[in-house]
Amino acid sequence: MNDKNNQPLDDALPWYYWLYQPYKWLLLMPLFIFFTLLFSTTSLISSLLISQKAGAFSACMWGRVICFITPLKIFIRGKENICKKHSYVIISNHQSAYDIFLLSGFLPINFRWIMKKELLKVPLLGFACKKAGFIFIDRKSPKAALKSIIEVKKKLVNGASVAVFPEGTRSQQKEMLPFKKGAFKFAFDLELDILPVTIVNSYKIMRKGFFNVVPGKTGLIVHKSIPIKDYNNDMDKLMTETRELLEIGQNI
Repeated sequence: MNDKNNQPLDDALPWYYWLYQPYKWLLLMPLFIFFTLLFSTTSLISSLLISQKAGAFSACMWGRVICFITPLKIFIRGKENICKKHSYVIISNHQSAYDIFLLSGFLPINFRWIMKKELLKVPLLGFACKKAGFIFIDRKSPKAALKSIIEVKKKLVNGASVAVFPEGTRSQQKEMLPFKKGAFKFAFDLELDILPVTIVNSYKIMRKGFFNVVPGKTGLIVHKSIPIKDYNNDMDKLMTETRELLEIGQNI
């Protein structure tokens, strides 16, 4: 059912939206900037002086703190489907910028992001992510992509995984955009099972518009892993069945 502006009723702005605005601009935004700089710095320092795992822990704390100060009510289902000694290609839908905070902060698995090379240019953050072991890919260069696969294989030890958004960009809605094949080709190339993770309702948290944040309830649903060996390089079938699982999670 839609309202008079053709917006689904469950996507309508909550009653407290306007009451939240002073907090968002006067407190949340400054804190958001402060903690992003703080945890980027601690991630960089701990990666350089301790280990990449220590740097990734700072990224985890960054995600948790941002969600706490927003504030969000977060649920996680299906944690029993994760084997922490197993490496995966984590495949997730991508609804908003808050997906990064949700996965980094609350998915109980050691993983690294696969990110586009352009993000390396973001001051401090790009350098910190690189030192924390995140993987940057040049989508325009097949040769560079092959080099990235070799790099990833070296980093996937002791149950470390990689995370990819196959839509390639944020949908800003419940419905997913078409999947790109790169993430699934990565899984075949790396010979890693896929761990589907549905992000629920984060598009209601970060809505269209500049810093249009709305507190509410969001979460993660971790599905059973999908064994690559069952697909015999049938990428289309793998993409279809992974997408179906993520869609089921959105409707639970």
